[in-house]
Amino acid sequence: RAAGPFVEVHAAPLPETLVEGELFGRDKGAYTGATEAKAGHVEIAQGGTLFLDEIGELAGTIQVKLLRFLQDRTFTRLGSTQSRRSDVRIIAATNGDLAAAAKAGTFREDLYYRLAVFRITVPPLRDRPDDIRATALALLAERGLGLDRITQAALDQLAAYRWPGNVRELENALGRALVLAGTEPIAPSHLPAAVARTGELNTTSILDDLLVPSFSL
Repeated sequence: RAAGPFVEVHAAPLPETLVEGELFGRDKGAYTGATEAKAGHVEIAQGGTLFLDEIGELAGTIQVKLLRFLQDRTFTRLGSTQSRRSDVRIIAATNGDLAAAAKAGTFREDLYYRLAVFRITVPPLRDRPDDIRATALALLAERGLGLDRITQAALDQLAAYRWPGNVRELENALGRALVLAGTEPIAPSHLPAAVARTGELNTTSILDDLLVPSFSL
């Protein structure tokens, strides 16, 4: 699969009809504006991986069609009667509790068990403080910036904060800090006020210092 395509589908922001067309494709004239046939992501991902983000947001009718695809790898384009096949690996992600949704009846239980073959649970950033420094440095590296663009004091304050917004909040905080820092290294004064205040409180407590694992730079 690694040598094959990696195709992403974000289910949350799209209307039901568009999700179906994006996933399984459409024939010409399937709906107003469908002036030509289009292959869906399950076809495009043939031989590779299809990543379904926010899987819990899929409408019930799409869940049924996805279940069929998972069972026998067959699907039908929107507006067509011809059955097609595609061999792909499915990876699904959600920030909700699919097991609870299945029990509540808001997510198909049979689809849940089809998807939950191998589960990987990623704890929120606040539950793994030893990852915060490494994550911050990785986000800076994505911008082509190295360790010299952030001070140790700023890293300490980042590690002390609870990050209710998870990695996205950390990324936004770094982006803001880079704007304020200009060409200088990010210092505590460049961080959002909530982060700076938390860092100041925690770094004055010996107990809190012991609870925040160290990171070797």
